[in-house]
Amino acid sequence: MTTDETTTTLAERVDRTLRDIPDFPEPGVVFKDVTPVLADGALFGDIVRDMAQRYAGRVDVVAGVEARGFIFGAALAHELGLGFVPVRKAGKLPGATVSLSYALEYGNATIEVHEDGFEPGARVLVVDDVLATGGTAEAACRLVEQVGATVVAFETLVELTFLGGRGRLAGREVHTTVVVTGD
Repeated sequence: MTTDETTTTLAERVDRTLRDIPDFPEPGVVFKDVTPVLADGALFGDIVRDMAQRYAGRVDVVAGVEARGFIFGAALAHELGLGFVPVRKAGKLPGATVSLSYALEYGNATIEVHEDGFEPGARVLVVDDVLATGGTAEAACRLVEQVGATVVAFETLVELTFLGGRGRLAGREVHTTVVVTGD
């Protein structure tokens, strides 16, 4: 760690590394781009280790939501020595799947998992990069439970609190590294 890294928190390091992309994917939206965070190997490793320490011994498998949730989720599963299950957009998984359709901020979507992706009763950590309106997060958790597993928590790197997504996960453990209030 550099001297700068020892005097700033992980959240501060992530926050200053995120990139804002105005008017993406549509006018008026400011997209929180995590790719600069992923490009910083030391920061990415620190994020994964921070997430792992919260869930060591508490979960049996990690589920990552397409697409950037795959990156964080797979790295986290590796760090924990666990398996990884992708939660994908409809039509992307081979074999028998279970799907769930839901509304999101820009329209509608459908996600899927393999129907045999989880052992019955498996304790699952669901991971994504950003929690915005909560539609995708809620759908992913419901889908995991639909196939017989138990969601232990939802983990995300960035939460946009002004969009109220946490409310859609009421009753669930939710953790985020960076909170964006919209001020």
